[in-house]
Amino acid sequence: MELRQLYYFKEVAEREHVSEAAVHLHVAQSAISRQISNLEAELGVKLFEREGRNVKLTQIGRIFLTHTKTAIKAIEHAKKQIDEYLDPERGSIWIGFPTSLASHLLPTVISEFKQKHPNIAFQLRQGSYKFLVDAVKNREIDLAFLGPVPTNDPDINGKILFSESISALLPASHPLAERKSLNLSDLRKEEFVLFPEGYVLHKIAVDGCRQAGFTPKISSYGEDLDAIKGLVSAGIGVTILPESTFYEATPRFTKKIPIDHPQLGRTVGIIRPKNRNLAPSEKVFYDFVIDFFSMLQQFQD
Repeated sequence: MELRQLYYFKEVAEREHVSEAAVHLHVAQSAISRQISNLEAELGVKLFEREGRNVKLTQIGRIFLTHTKTAIKAIEHAKKQIDEYLDPERGSIWIGFPTSLASHLLPTVISEFKQKHPNIAFQLRQGSYKFLVDAVKNREIDLAFLGPVPTNDPDINGKILFSESISALLPASHPLAERKSLNLSDLRKEEFVLFPEGYVLHKIAVDGCRQAGFTPKISSYGEDLDAIKGLVSAGIGVTILPESTFYEATPRFTKKIPIDHPQLGRTVGIIRPKNRNLAPSEKVFYDFVIDFFSMLQQFQD
């Protein structure tokens, strides 16, 4: 079994068309067909079946594709480690992040890092909490910033960088807008604007309200912070958000108010896989992030 056979197989499987795979790989269609035939002969099974001008994976072909993707990722990671071992300052890092950390934390950290390591490149990917955890496990991204930090996942190593409180965001015209602080139960009759179910900030908000003795009435959903803040500004409802989402400024026509009870918060940190070592440039960045937030914590103390 040859590595190029696995690449050819993967490309045909994903495109379901031999000629399209040949164009993408810049090789002759006959070469791909021959290599896949050799692979099937070696394995003793049919990986594809024809459907008109297209091809479809057989049941065993789908199983083999899963393992092929894993093998290719492992080989590409090994090559990356070798390349970066020769020159750690010219690596490329895939970083994941959620929308709640996109406006301040991510640009601040990368900007500071690039001043010291200008030749290390970044590929950035925004995603939901579950997507980021799964992507780190599956080697789709190398590291991810996340909040809250998972603490009991057997495949993830999470490092807490800081903890932050959760505050309420109300329309400026709201009767409680002039309060210095409030109990979350004060909002039991309000309509809430939240992230959709499945987002971790949705769970934090709903769990917080239930801890305060009520289930929130959700009037609207927003899939990013700007949408949620905009809906609150328009008087559609209230919401609760982490402090890091207010670093730049509280949105116009709104008031941010601390929550006294229950005391809500979340951890924010960086996650890495437990089952593999970081490539040299990834480790340079990971260590920088730990040191950067450690120094910030010292100044704050």
